[in-house]
Parts: sequence; structure tokens; C-alpha cells
Amino acid sequence: MAAYAWSRDIRSTELLALPASALRKLARAADTNPPSTGETWQLVADLLDQKDAWAARNPAHAAAVRTHADEKLLWVKPPVKPWTAES
Repeated sequence: MAAYAWSRDIRSTELLALPASALRKLARAADTNPPSTGETWQLVADLLDQKDAWAARNPAHAAAVRTHADEKLLWVKPPVKPWTAES
């Protein structure tokens, strides 16, 4: 699950902020049974942080490239800016 999320540029804080239904879908998309505890998701978040740190130290390595970053929007929606009427 961590590898799937990392390649889609999902950060640990973003992962932990996802609702349970989205986490279940993410696990299924990663060909994994959804975990039954939050501990597993915390472990996945920790692995994401470790991979981020490793990628920052090894930017030229092929494994430091997020191969599916364009799919991030399928999982993490950008915040919606409130509409304001300008006079």
C-alpha cells in the first residue's frame, strides 16, 4: 500500500486525512485487503515518510521517481477555494 500511495505522490499527512471509505478503496486499488486497524495505516504513513526522505537523499535514482503522480487527484482532492463576489 505504501508503494502504491508513494508512486501517486500521496503524502503521509494526506493519507491519514483520508476518510475510511477512501482508505478501503486505496487498499483495494493496491491489490491488498483493507486493513482492519488504524495502526496499519499509521505504519503505511511512516513508510511514506521514510521513502520521501530516501528519495530526497537519492534524487537521481530511478526508484525516487513517482511514476503515477498524475493519479493523485483520484485520491486527494485539492482544497476548494470559496467563491467570493467582487464588487
